[in-house]
Amino acid sequence: MKKNIVLFVLFVLPIVAYLFFASGVNSFTKLPTITPKIADFGNWKSLDGKKVSLDKKITVLGFSGSDILEHRGNFFNLNEKIYKRYNGFEDLQFVVVCPLGTEPEAQKLVDALKPFTDVAGWNFVFASPDEIQQFYNQLHLKGKLDSKLGTSNVYIVDKERNLRGRKDKEEYKEGYDTFHPSELSNEMLDDFKIILYEYRAALKKNHNATKQL
Repeated sequence: MKKNIVLFVLFVLPIVAYLFFASGVNSFTKLPTITPKIADFGNWKSLDGKKVSLDKKITVLGFSGSDILEHRGNFFNLNEKIYKRYNGFEDLQFVVVCPLGTEPEAQKLVDALKPFTDVAGWNFVFASPDEIQQFYNQLHLKGKLDSKLGTSNVYIVDKERNLRGRKDKEEYKEGYDTFHPSELSNEMLDDFKIILYEYRAALKKNHNATKQL
C-alpha cells in the first residue's frame, strides 16, 4: 500500500499538475477586445521617415513621453522579455508614440539596443502633444498618460486595430507594465501567445499557414 502511494506521488501527481498548468495559459480561449477599431496613426513619420500603420499588423503599442532616456530601462525590459523572443515575425511590429522633438533621444535608445538586438522591428513615430493625447483618448482606457505624455504600459493591438486584453471582473488588464519584468514574462507573454494562436489557427483553417505566424 505504501509503495503504491509513493509511486502515485512520484509519477502521477507531477503529470496531473503539468496538465493543469499547461491547459491554462490563462482562462481565455480568445483574448477579449477592450476597445474595438481604434483609429490608425495620422501622417506621422518614424525615425527613418516612413509612415507606420496599425493595419494588418499585430502591434505592441507604447507611449514614451518626452523623457525617453529616463525610462530606457522599461524599453530594455520589453526588448528582453517580448521583443527578442518574437522578433522576425513579419506580421508583428513594436510601435512607440513619441512627442515631436524627441527624435534624438529615440535614436540614442535605438543605438543602445543595436549591439545585442536586431532593431528592425522597433518603430518610433512622432506627433504633436495634442495629436498624441487625442489618439490616446480614443483608446478609451482607464489608465492615463502622465504630464509628459508617457506611460510605462504597453498595449496589444490586433490586425483589425482592436485593442486586446483581459476583461474579467477579477482581473481586468488593458495594458502591461514594462517597469515590472515579471508582468511581461507572465501576463503579457501569456496573452501574446493567445493572440498568436488565434492567427495561427485562422491561417491553418484557411490552408494558408505561414512561417511568419
